[in-house]
Amino acid sequence: MNKQDITLLYKYNQWTTAKILDAASKVTHEQFIAPASFPHGGLRSTLIHALSAEWVWRHRWEGTSLSAHLKPEDFPNVESLGARWVEEEKLLMAFVDNVTDEMLNSRFVYKNFKGTSFEKVLWQVMAHVINHGTQHKTEAAALLTDFGCSPGDIDLVYFLDAM
Repeated sequence: MNKQDITLLYKYNQWTTAKILDAASKVTHEQFIAPASFPHGGLRSTLIHALSAEWVWRHRWEGTSLSAHLKPEDFPNVESLGARWVEEEKLLMAFVDNVTDEMLNSRFVYKNFKGTSFEKVLWQVMAHVINHGTQHKTEAAALLTDFGCSPGDIDLVYFLDAM
């Protein structure tokens, strides 16, 4: 993996987040907080799970292992979630901007929430974060579509066409 490719993937990630948050801004508060049968629950919980993964992994890459995910109750509405996500994206993209090919292909050590240490190759986990986010944003897109607020296509090929 190289810097150019990982940067493209993280720009795609930003694009999908913007599409999802734009669509989410059109749902009612009741729809935003409603439960659902997806693994992480409804729209709010699913989106916070995706944001939280970006936040946790960025901290790990920067050498800090956190002890918990972000909590849905800390995000009472779409606006608070969107503001926090924009903040996280700036920090995440700063990391991506500073990553080198050598760093991408190196191993790093982190601890999970239970304190167990793991060692991974950086680019592999960075790709995982994109894949993970795509899965959960797709779940959010399904919920949004059911609410009559489809974000449209969020496939990588559509991002590439839009560039």
